[in-house]
Amino acid sequence: MKKLSIIFISIVIVLLTGCQHKLLDSSSSNEDNKDTRQEENGTIHHHMHQNESDAQPMKERIHENEDTHRNHHMQMMGQEQTLQSSTGENELIVPPLLEPIKQSNDDVYYKIEAKEGKTEIFPNTKTNTLGYNGDFLGPAIRVQKGQNAHIAFKNSLKEDTTVHWHGLIVGGSADGGPHDVIQPGEERDITFKVQQEEATLWFHPHPLGKTAKQVYEGLAGLLLIEGKYDEQFLYGKNDFPLIIQDKTFTESYQLDYASAYHPNGTIGNTILMNGTINPKLTVPKEKIRLRLLNGSNTRSYTFSFSNKMSFEQIASDGGLLNEPMKMEAMTLAPAERAEIIADFSKMNDDVNLMAGEDIVVLPIHLKDKKSKNIAHPLDPAERVTITEEEKNLAVSKHIELFGMGPHVTINGKKFDPERIDFTQDKGVTEIWEVYNKPDMVGTLHPFHIHGTQFKIVSINGEKPPAHLQGYKDTISLQPGDKAKIAVKFEEPGVYMYHCHILEHEDNGMMGQVQVQ
Repeated sequence: MKKLSIIFISIVIVLLTGCQHKLLDSSSSNEDNKDTRQEENGTIHHHMHQNESDAQPMKERIHENEDTHRNHHMQMMGQEQTLQSSTGENELIVPPLLEPIKQSNDDVYYKIEAKEGKTEIFPNTKTNTLGYNGDFLGPAIRVQKGQNAHIAFKNSLKEDTTVHWHGLIVGGSADGGPHDVIQPGEERDITFKVQQEEATLWFHPHPLGKTAKQVYEGLAGLLLIEGKYDEQFLYGKNDFPLIIQDKTFTESYQLDYASAYHPNGTIGNTILMNGTINPKLTVPKEKIRLRLLNGSNTRSYTFSFSNKMSFEQIASDGGLLNEPMKMEAMTLAPAERAEIIADFSKMNDDVNLMAGEDIVVLPIHLKDKKSKNIAHPLDPAERVTITEEEKNLAVSKHIELFGMGPHVTINGKKFDPERIDFTQDKGVTEIWEVYNKPDMVGTLHPFHIHGTQFKIVSINGEKPPAHLQGYKDTISLQPGDKAKIAVKFEEPGVYMYHCHILEHEDNGMMGQVQVQ
């Protein structure tokens, strides 16, 4: 009977998927019924709504996750996962700082190897994983503005890969998109000049059709551009990167991507922080810098503290905000980053970092001893402003994100590596309008552009909230959202733009712009 039930459920899902495909192809006749997918407690829900405005009011949009995070189940076309809280059994692993081979004021040299590994995620058990220079995940690479970074990269995997520098302003030849394939056993020298102020960036693979699997199995590392805040905080002492990912493990504690895979985004029931299961973080009673990276394939998270304390967001994807933003909750979609400062100096009790109302992602234990270190807010070296010229520029590129699962498209097309979708001149700012078109079924799309940091001019016709007024490389758009962004490329080359739900990207929700 159990087998018959499973077969019946599978048939229903297949039939629903087929119906969805037909509905997507007949969108013009179904405009009165639109689905919206909302992120709740690190979960995703589909629900029907009728004749709601595409342009959701900005105030509601900012707080929608805080107001509606009530449920811990992921429901995606028959897929359901319950996210488990951290029990705080294991001290958080901090990604090691990679030692350069050699360096000077002008140049820094590193070696990176993508390789297979075996990691003791669970006690007394080895899980097959992928990693950079180690068994799982990767190190943190530090560079400075003005330096020439030289990366000697080796692919020791059994399949091809690339290394994409997510958020880096870089020439197309070094960006690491799907054209820059590195075969098994091949070595590649990659060189780029760091042109940005301090920021928390990252690197991950980007091979065509294989990105989601390789990231899920462990390929992700940090690229840290150093700056003034590094003089106030010490990495691993009161400055901690937090790479949050969700995974599903088999009964034998393995990562089986093929079994976990879902075309609308692969999700998990187990939180890993920096590759640590059931993590906790022990910190001194002082101001602590946390660099958050949503490294999940699909899941979004709304972060807050269990005692409802406020914190200051000091940076977004591309670097420092014009001024720190005081807040009590913050949502990150896949690939988005944020740096926050949490002041624990006057606290007596431990606190938990939460994802939604009830999911503990990181218990934080406070040491009794207070530190003498007092961090002060710093102004960015370059303030981010929308110029009058940018405000008055007409939209020159229209991006329409549509569909879900295997039926995702941009402007009605799937990715073709032989097709250039747009061209743009180097050093010239253009306004891109990015629209998440809703239909019978809608879903969030985090939209990412390679090789640049853009500025958000407006979302649904309104000025973006202050925490979105910094440099960004990824913007999260709910169904019906329409954003105008000011985009400028500093280097020539061919660059990808795509949805950063990695299964959507692999299913063809990607295009390319040639900069000349």
